[in-house]
Formats: sequence, structure tokens, C-alpha cells
Amino acid sequence: MLDATRNERITSVGPGTPMGEVMRRYWHPVAPAAELDEDPVKDVRLLGEDLVLYRDASGTLGLIGRVCPHRRMDMLYGIPEQDGLRCPYHGWLFDESGQCIEQPFETKQDPSGNFMKKIRLPGYQVQEFAGLIWAYMGPAPAPQLPKWDAFLWENAVREISISHLPCNWLQGVENSLDPVHTEWLHGVYPEYLRNKRGRKSAWIKPHMHEKVGFDVYEYGVIKRRLLEGASEQDDLWAVGHPLLMPYTLFQGSEVSCNFQWRIPVDDTNTIYMRYTIYTAAPGRTAPVQEKVPYYYAAIRDERGRLHMDTVNNQDASAWVAQGPLARRDLEKLGRSDEGIILFRRLLEQQIQTVNDGGDPIGVMRTAEEATGIKLPLEEGGVGGIDPARLAYRPPLQPIDGDYGPVKPMADQVIKGWQEYLTKERAAGSAH
Repeated sequence: MLDATRNERITSVGPGTPMGEVMRRYWHPVAPAAELDEDPVKDVRLLGEDLVLYRDASGTLGLIGRVCPHRRMDMLYGIPEQDGLRCPYHGWLFDESGQCIEQPFETKQDPSGNFMKKIRLPGYQVQEFAGLIWAYMGPAPAPQLPKWDAFLWENAVREISISHLPCNWLQGVENSLDPVHTEWLHGVYPEYLRNKRGRKSAWIKPHMHEKVGFDVYEYGVIKRRLLEGASEQDDLWAVGHPLLMPYTLFQGSEVSCNFQWRIPVDDTNTIYMRYTIYTAAPGRTAPVQEKVPYYYAAIRDERGRLHMDTVNNQDASAWVAQGPLARRDLEKLGRSDEGIILFRRLLEQQIQTVNDGGDPIGVMRTAEEATGIKLPLEEGGVGGIDPARLAYRPPLQPIDGDYGPVKPMADQVIKGWQEYLTKERAAGSAH
């Protein structure tokens, strides 16, 4: 249980807050790169700040304050030009650093440009990588953007799904440190829903947890679980999967894996972004993607009820159902919550580290240490995967019901794995 003061300390992310200062030491994914191909200016609210992300006519990316300092015009309606974003109201032009570089009327009256030099919007560093636009909002020099090895896999199909959740970011992260919920929220509850709707049961009794374990490591926390009938030599315990600081879950297998980000919009809103990678089976070639497609997902149905039909929707619904900011002062934590307790302490430690002038855990300063970092996969070997159970399972439910071009591509990749694994099993049986 946390009192209200400590709860606010580790959840608030605005400028000058203890956790806000920690968050500003990391790079954050803010948009699919493909979204700017459709519209070069996008509104972004991140860590309690209102911003606009844009790509100018030269291809340069910028992330600057949303309101023009002249007459308070919304820069979402700005005009991308060769050297920046121009306010449509009076033509003031801002570059990617936020500096005003042109004032058409004012410089006619004062060619020295002294007034213009004093005008600046907030401006933050951005870069494009792996089909995403990333932002850094902290002090210089910026750390390296971590280029995890899964981002660099070439023979693969990718997709991005995005939901806006009206709740604090930490509610999603703590879900990832709570393995025991899976047997109920993703096991018992879906069966209840099927019975309630009169559907044919697909019931497979979930394996209950015998124990859970958590280890702090150089990038965050490794989480482990031991299920009924399993041993500590199984991947779920021996390998585990990571929660990367400050809010990224990575999990999956060679067939498909995913990054899940719980990006703080402000203290009571979160962007839940999932980046899924479907890798081609040995000897197979994945379809070529010119860009990583994306879709926005709904969290509620036409009645206003939270979606509960997919694993990720079940998770998101559990976070939202706790309210905009969970009342941790009213919790009654038990033995299954040791990961949550550990992580809250870890956050407090990072606050102190930043206060002392240091880098929080997982921040990398050289390109060498930040490139091609291999992350653990619990199903690093595919021998135990049943090909009959492989299928494209959409991470979230699109607002318009359209998954875009990914499904047929993912189906092709998965079919390749089914054929490969079936052949491998037949060969094994022959021996």
C-alpha cells in the first residue's frame, strides 16, 4: 500500500515532477512514421506537454510547442515548409528546435530581426527508427535510442496498434508485473463470456502458477513464472521476459514477438502502443513492407462497455477499470504482488538517482552499447509450439474494423511456420 503522497510521486509525469524528470531521460515512441506520410502535422500530448509533431518539406522532423507565442494560434494547423512549420495566422516560421526564424511583417519594420531572435517555442529532439517517430524531452546530451535486436530483424512483417486509455501509465506497467492475473483474466474470464453469450466452449483449463519471480537487471526487470506441472528448466522460469524501463514489455517467440509501450500522455491518460513482429520460418521469405502499417483501436463497444474479447483488450480494460489514477492507498497487496512492490521501489530509486545527477537504469550513452541488444525470448526454441494453434490474433480491435494490409501478410508468415513445424515434427517422429 502507498499513501497518497508516494502514489503521486511515482505516477505524476509533468515538468518538474520527480517521475517526470525520470521519464525525460528516456526516448519515447510518439507516432507511426507512416502517419506523417498521410498528414505531415500531428498533435502530440506527452508527459503533460501539448506539442505538434511535423515533417517539413525537406523531410526534417520537428516536435515543438503547440501554441504560437504571437497570438496563440494552434500550430496543429501550421504549414510545413522547407525549413520548418509556419503559423497560418501571421506567417511566423519555426524550425525544429522551436526557434522563430521568420516574421514577415516584423522584419519589414525591423530588418535586424532582434525581436525574432527572442521568440522560441519548446523544441525537442526526434528521430525516425523502425517505422516509428521517437522523442527525447530531457537535458542534453541526449542518450542513445536503444535499438533492440528485434527491431533489426529483416525477414519479418510488422504492425503497430494504438489505443488511448483514460488512466495513468503505471496501471498498465504494473499489470506486466502481475503474472497471476493471466490465469483468471485471460483464462477463466473468457470462458465465462463464451458461456454467457451461448457460444461453443473453447475451454482449456489454464495452468495455475506455482510461484513467480523477478530480477532487476541492466535494462529493467526480468519476470519469471513456474506453472503447474512445469519445472524450473522451462523457459517461463529459466529465461523469462523483460519489462524494459520505464514502461516497455517485451515478450513472444521466434514466430511472433511484441513490444508494448504504456506511454504517459499526462497523469490520467496513456497511449497503449503495441509493435508486433511476425518473423518468417527458416527457408521462407516474409512479404516486403514499404512501411510499417498502423491502426487505432477502440477500447469500448457500441454500448460503451469495455472490450474484453482479446488478451490485450482484457488487459487494457483492467487498467481503465481502476479509474484515472488508481487509489494505491486503498490496496490490500498479497503474495502475488511481489513484482509490483519491487517495481515501485525501483521507481523510487530512479527518482533518487536522477536527483543525484545520474542516469536511471537502462539509459545508454554509446552507439555500441545501444545497438543490436538481444532480449530474452521465453520460447527461444520453437519445438514446443503446436502448429495447429498458430494463427493471426489481432492485438487490439480497430475503431473502423479494418486491420489494413497486415493480416494477409501475417497469415502468409504463419502458414510458413505451420508447414515448417509440421515437417519438423514428422521428421522427428520418423526417427
